[in-house]
Amino acid sequence: MSTADTDKTYVLNHEIEMIDGETQSLEQYKGRVVMFVNVASKCGYTKQYEQLEAIYREYKDRGFVVIGFPANDFGAQEPGTNEEIAEFCSSTFDVTFPMAAKIHVKGDEVAPLYKQLAEQAPPIGGELGWNFTKFLVAKDGRVSDRFDTKISPDDPAVIAAIEELLGSD
Repeated sequence: MSTADTDKTYVLNHEIEMIDGETQSLEQYKGRVVMFVNVASKCGYTKQYEQLEAIYREYKDRGFVVIGFPANDFGAQEPGTNEEIAEFCSSTFDVTFPMAAKIHVKGDEVAPLYKQLAEQAPPIGGELGWNFTKFLVAKDGRVSDRFDTKISPDDPAVIAAIEELLGSD
């Protein structure tokens, strides 16, 4: 067994379905800084798509990626199909970062990745409270930071954390 199989803090050991139906291994992001965000199209925080896309474009060439995880677990704010969500993100916010297929981020049907994120030690772990919770994953595949819904993706604390994880390389 590898360390990734036994280390509960390593979160890139999942395969996810992407919004286009393709299956993707998160292992491909090892060595990059990743932000996981549970997203929704009809939420008061939906405008965060704009900031998520902006920081993705600013830092992607340095090894940063955002992955959006649409979820309808809070106030039925993501009722659409994968196709409708993809169209909304593209036409409304020109989203180019990777988007996963719609999942559950809490409850009995929680996706394995989000179950593992919730099981992390405090202050990272714990059940999600709302849409647009952001998890930063370091190059080694371990979660380093969690940012609440109300903290914008372009907040100075988020940017500082991204910069620190990217380093000077």
